[in-house]
Amino acid sequence: MRILAGDIGGTKSELALYEGAPEDGFRELRRARFASADFGGLLPLLQSFRGDDAAIDAAGFAVAGPVGDGRATLTNLSWQALDERELGAALGAPVALRNDFAANVEGLSELNASELRVLNRGQPRADGAIALVGAGTGLGQALALPRPDAGLQVLAAEGGHADFAPQDRLGCALLEFLQARHGAHISVERVVSGPGLLAVYDFFCETGRAPSDPALRARIAAGDGPRQVAEHGVLEPAPGVASDPACAAALEFFLRAYGAEAGNVALRCLPTAGLYIAGGIAPKLLHGRQADLFCQALFAKGRMEPLLRTLPIAVVLQPRLGLLGARKVAASLRP
Repeated sequence: MRILAGDIGGTKSELALYEGAPEDGFRELRRARFASADFGGLLPLLQSFRGDDAAIDAAGFAVAGPVGDGRATLTNLSWQALDERELGAALGAPVALRNDFAANVEGLSELNASELRVLNRGQPRADGAIALVGAGTGLGQALALPRPDAGLQVLAAEGGHADFAPQDRLGCALLEFLQARHGAHISVERVVSGPGLLAVYDFFCETGRAPSDPALRARIAAGDGPRQVAEHGVLEPAPGVASDPACAAALEFFLRAYGAEAGNVALRCLPTAGLYIAGGIAPKLLHGRQADLFCQALFAKGRMEPLLRTLPIAVVLQPRLGLLGARKVAASLRP
């Protein structure tokens, strides 16, 4: 069977065409990445990718937003709502839409050990829950429970839009700073995401809590700010990259906030089969001393710390987890 799979995000979208079957494996025929904002909707994006390619048997799309009744709305992209039936009619094949992190959970079973970076071995239980959390353009979350008949019952979540919870006076000051920008409700996504890292950097600069090189600050303001804040804030910068005090302070705060939220997710569902950290940011930052900062904040839950230390925790290194999950979902649509 030929499958079209897509990971559709607020910043970028990736599409791939596969051929094969679940029992025998799939061969990737073609793959491409696009800037989502360059297109007015999913169908023009699909047309740009497919061209005059032959018919497909099924399609699956991981979408960065809530999905219900076959319809999806992207949280950080101003496209019209997507509809499985309309897309199916246009593609001439059945279509499945999934929340991106629900699809990511489906993709976990496609990974091998080399595609995971273990942060805590814990005491894994195959019959336990799975949790996935990941920062990128937003903050995605999803849960999964084992089904009696094998497989998983995947539960999409929008926990990234829950309230940001400050841990100390510095966090309270950041909360007030963000409220002045966005209003009373500040979600954890406003802090734990790529745009969130940039907002934390702005907080340290604009409140005078840490200095930043003026030339660097101008480059950050000109574009691609989160990447530059991360590069100039890491504990061990790459050769030729100067450490910047405001970037370093922002990145440390970000890592602790990210870890604290991952710990909150773990407390709410006790994922004894695995807590997985995905998204575009984690593989780049969660290693060495930076992973230690993340884990310290994750485990710092008072009397529950010993319990959290029993959970297996790993970073997903495979950048195409969403595509793998979308492909698996699409394959399930075959007659």
